[in-house]
Formats: sequence, C-alpha cells, structure tokens
Amino acid sequence: MAFQKAVKGTILVGGGALATVLGLSQFAHYRRKQVNLAYVEAAECITEPINREPPSREAQLLTLQNTSEFDILVIGGGATGSGCALDAVTRGLKTALVERDDFSSGTSSRSTKLIHGGVRYLQKAIMKLDIEQYRMVKEALHERANLLEIAPHLSAPLPIMLPIYKWWQLPYYWVGIKLYDLVAGSNCLKSSYVLSKSRALEHFPMLQKDRLVGAIVYYDGQHNDARMNLAIALTAARYGAATANYMEVVSLLKKEDPQTGKVRVSGARCKDVLTGQEFDVRAKCVINATGPFTDSVRKMDDKDAATICQASAGVHIVMPGYYSPESMGLLDPATSDGRVIFFLPWQKMTIAGTTDSPTDITHHPIPSEEDINFILNEVRNYLSSDVEVRRGDVLAAWSGIRPLVTDPKSADTQSISRNHVVDVSENGLITIAGGKWTTYRSMAEDTINAAIKTHNLKAGPSRTVGLFLQGGKDWSPTLYIRLVQDYGLESEVAQHLATTYGDKAFEVAKMASVTGKRWPIVGVRLVSEFPYIEAEVKYGIKEYACTAVDMISRRTRLAFLNVQAAEEALPRIVELMGRELNWDDHKKEEELATAKKFLYYEMGYKSRSEQLTDRSEISLLPSDIDRYKKRFHKFDADQKGFITIVDVQRVLENINIQMDQNTLHEILNEVDLNKNGQVELNEFLQLMSAIQKGRVSGSRLAILMKTAEENLDRRVPIPVDRSCGGF
Repeated sequence: MAFQKAVKGTILVGGGALATVLGLSQFAHYRRKQVNLAYVEAAECITEPINREPPSREAQLLTLQNTSEFDILVIGGGATGSGCALDAVTRGLKTALVERDDFSSGTSSRSTKLIHGGVRYLQKAIMKLDIEQYRMVKEALHERANLLEIAPHLSAPLPIMLPIYKWWQLPYYWVGIKLYDLVAGSNCLKSSYVLSKSRALEHFPMLQKDRLVGAIVYYDGQHNDARMNLAIALTAARYGAATANYMEVVSLLKKEDPQTGKVRVSGARCKDVLTGQEFDVRAKCVINATGPFTDSVRKMDDKDAATICQASAGVHIVMPGYYSPESMGLLDPATSDGRVIFFLPWQKMTIAGTTDSPTDITHHPIPSEEDINFILNEVRNYLSSDVEVRRGDVLAAWSGIRPLVTDPKSADTQSISRNHVVDVSENGLITIAGGKWTTYRSMAEDTINAAIKTHNLKAGPSRTVGLFLQGGKDWSPTLYIRLVQDYGLESEVAQHLATTYGDKAFEVAKMASVTGKRWPIVGVRLVSEFPYIEAEVKYGIKEYACTAVDMISRRTRLAFLNVQAAEEALPRIVELMGRELNWDDHKKEEELATAKKFLYYEMGYKSRSEQLTDRSEISLLPSDIDRYKKRFHKFDADQKGFITIVDVQRVLENINIQMDQNTLHEILNEVDLNKNGQVELNEFLQLMSAIQKGRVSGSRLAILMKTAEENLDRRVPIPVDRSCGGF
C-alpha cells in the first residue's frame, strides 16, 4: 500500500477560526522587530565536510561505478533532489545523485528568484479557512529564514511594494500583510508598513501615480536560484555524496526481496550522456525527484502508475534595471485575468513574471510571444505614462515548468497548491513531487524520513537546519573589500564574486588573469557591461560545468540577464572551456552551435528575430518616411538604394572616427535582413518602424546614423555601444 505524506507544518491551535489559529497575543512583540532573521541553531553533531573541494566529475563517476551498493540513490539534480542528497549524506547514509542534464537545468533555475511563504496562499487560507494552505505558508516562512541564514551570500531580504489604487483596499491588504508577518512569527524579516502616495513615489518613482492612494511594503527573500541549487549539490558532494550531472537513468533495476518475496527497486541503469558509457548503480532505496518528469520515472517502475503531476508553465522576462528601483520590488495582486505578477530588481536588472498556464512537459520549454506581451501589458498598467514600456527592452525571456501535484482530472492549474507529496510505490520507489523552491529542505527531510522508514535504513534525524551551504560559512558583507585590496579587482567585480561564491570568491580571484592595465590589476571581463570574468569559466569547470550552456546560464547568469551579451561572450567562453577540457575544433563548433540554439529558443532570442524580419511591415507617417530617407541618403551618397561597410566608413572618416571592419560588419548585419551583405532602404525603414513601435531598441546602426546626421558638421564622436542590449 502506497505511503503518502502531505506537506507538514506547525499549527498553533487546532480547529476554530483562522484568527484563533494565528494567535494575536505576540503582535506587539513582532512589531518591535526590525530585521530579525530567525536564529537557526547549528546542525548538531556534524563533522566538517570530508572533502575541502568537491571531487572531480571523473572521480564521482568512478565512485558510482565501483560502489557495490548505496543506501540512497537520488534521481534528479534540481533543488529538491540536491536537497535529498544533502539530507541523506549528512545523516551518515551512503548517497548517490544522478542528473540527466546539468544541476538546476530545469525548473529550479527558471523561478521568480523569490524565497517566500506565499502571500497569495495565505489569502486563500484566510478566505477558505484552509488549514492545509496555512500550514504550507507557515512552513515556507520557517524555511525562508533558514535559507537566508545558511546561504547569506546568495540570498537577502527584499522589500516588495503593493500599490493601492482604491481606498477600501488599504485596510483589506494591510490586514492580510500583517497576518503574513504574524504567521512568520520570530522568522519575520522586518515588519510591513504603509506608505503615503508621496512616499510611495519617492521609493518607486516610475510608479503610475494617477489614482494612487498609497502603498504597503512587506518583506520576503530573494536569491540566485541556479547558484543556490548548485551550492546545495556541491555541499552534498563535499560531505561525501557521489553526485554526477549528465547521467541519465535508462531503466530501474529490480530484485526479489529474499525475506518477503516481493520485487523491489534496487538501483538504476545509468548512461553518461557525454560519453555514452552505461553502468548499473545499485542502492537500497531509489528516490525519484525529477520535477516535471516525475511520472516518466514512476512508469519505469510501474507502467500502469497513475499520473500525479500536472505541468504549469511560468514565463518571466528581464528588462533593463531602470524599470525598477535597485532595492524595491512590486507586486500586482490582481492582473487582468486574476493572476499575480511580480516586478523585481535582480542582478541590477528587472524581472517581471510570472504567467500560469497548462503546458506539455518538455526538456526545452520556450517562452511564447503571447505570454511576453501579457506581462508587458500588466507592467504598463503599473508604470507611469512617462516610462515607455517597449517590447524591444526585453533582454531575455524564459519559461519554467512547475510540477504541481494535482488530481489528473483538474483543468485549472491556478487553484492548485504547491503542497508536496511523498509517495512510496509497491516496489519501494520513493517519489517526492510538488512543493516549491523555498521548502526544498523540508521536502528533502520528509523524503529521507520516508526512505528510512520504508527501507529500514539506520540513520538519525535530519541535520540540515542551520547547515551552511558552500560559500556561506565565512562570508561577510565586507568580504568584497578584501578582494579589491588583496587582488586588485574592480569593486563591481569583487562584489559580484562575493555574492556569487561567498568565501570561495578568493579561489576565483586567484585564477583571475592580469589585465595589463593600471586598474583593475586582474579580472578580464567576459563582456563589458557585466561583472563576469574569465576566471569564472575556469572555476565553473571545477563546479561540474560540462558545456557552454552550463556556463552562460547556471555558473554565470548571462543568458538570464541579456541574451545578446551572452552570445557576445560565447566565443571566448568556448575557447576557455576548450583549453581546459581539451576540446578539438569540431567540439568547439558543436558547443557554440548548441549554446546559440539554447539562447535562440529557450532564452527568448527567437523573439528578437521575429520583431524585425524581411516581412516586417512599414508603418510610418509620410513625413517620417521622408525624414528617414534623408538620413539614409547621408550614407548612400551614390543613390544606390543600399549602404555597405564602405559607405559607413566614408561617413565616419568625414567626422574623424575610426572603427574596425569587424565591428562595422556586426552593426550592419543586425539590420541586413536578407543577409546579402548590405542594408537596403526598405530594411532601414523596417528598422525605424519597429523602433517607433517599441519592438526594437538599442539598434547600433539606428543610433549611429541618427547621431551622424546631427553631428556631421560638428565632428562629434558617435557612440555605437549597445544601448541596454534590448531587442
């Protein structure tokens, strides 16, 4: 009989109205709190990690092959699977973890980047007197505090503004947010507060001010999700877990239990995706933590297994940092179709999302133009009319598939809670499904508890509360200063390294190349407008990066921040990885092509090409067409009907500007829609029409030609750098 366990939580008082459950007696105490991260006791009886650094992937593969039997084999290297491996190995269990792609390659790297209890779940709990929802929120708020404590370099509290446009909403939302503080209890990050209209606009000047009444500000956590997932997996490896990415489970192994006569799952047949080598990994217990692919592994165990997961797609977009304040997020609690949209600063950019719609399960989800435009329209509703929200300012877009536990007959994914379920099949396969990023640790604890009970494993209680993740133990907010002083790094680069690698940032700094400049002394950037440096590529390989996609999306976050910048950095990244991993020219070309395909489809680059094509219509006023024709003919002096690199060089020479041919080729190639080596008048008018509509921004050719027209006689230098890199 299957063992099922819903997500657990602590309830203060059983039964009665929810207000009684919450308990209001300590309200005054909570209000006195300013920043009050929960005190999390150190993990008991845990020795230091057995490895100072995670073993190499090759060493891990040997361990997987040569170990006669593990206690636990975890399938899936997302947040939950990595959490299961860390929980098991720190209890003293012999642990293995395999992942068919890279760690955090799926849903765990495509989140809203929040560590939160879930304001909307608490609202549902109150409106429906739903104790299960309440328990989930309370558990998540406890886990939020723990995560902020154990990975302080990767996470931080973030104030989020809830703008109010109707007077009656002010007390309604104020009560709800205060209850959120109360449920957090001693784990409340900082007490929520109300802002007047003028104060709200001071904090969020780009906010729509018409009819604005005021705002409520509350606090949640924010993190670097892929790096957090990686930190969990690396910590598990340092404690002795045999972890390997790019290891696909081909089938499950089974054997008959001599005591009961029952057939039990006893391991998995694994295939190294990079080499094609296959071998068996045997284990007393196998855990299925594969997120959206949960049911495919369940059917390896039992082809008639019922479907327990329903997939929901969540699309996010990234826009330039000037769309939001650097340290204040925004919550739209009721979009035009009843969903919730977050608008958050992250990595000096702005994230907006998410959508919530049923989807097919795929390894390569693609953000749709419909979802991107939906988010943009919602953003326009909340921003001042002075701020033109342009489609061309979308720097990256992605879709993540949420694995929601549901009745397979349900059609509405939005009403489904993210409660997790631990299921044990007749053959002993443990499945952990559902849940949310914030509660990965408690999900892992429940899963390992079920594994110990079901398979009679000898282990103590979970020890992961308060257990620092890699890089967190000796991190401090001023660590970056030492990096600047000791190594001669730029301050921006040093801060980035400190908040990405924590106390391991010094190891990255030691690998940094000398710049040859007076300042900075070391730290050659991969791309000019982001603080990622070449040394991170070398260090990323030590963190199990095997492909260029791993490097641009999960070791660095370039692909999630700006797909054009990621594409620009790719050749150098491939060159550096090829040098470290002994890639031949064919392998380098293959990696470059695969990474570009990833950017094109999965990270929104496809949308860029669709905004300006040779089929794009020209919607310009006659006066605009005349104006742009005159500008074009400043370059096309011979009236050929097209311009080439030679024409652009001639104009630049007239105003004493030197530019190399490669750069000029790149600039013209962005607008050369039919790829014939020249920009025709019609292509230029298509470009200007797309810019007017907001579909394209940051076109270097458009900026160059406009500036040349204005300054031809004054001989003013022409700026040609990317403007935000939008598309």
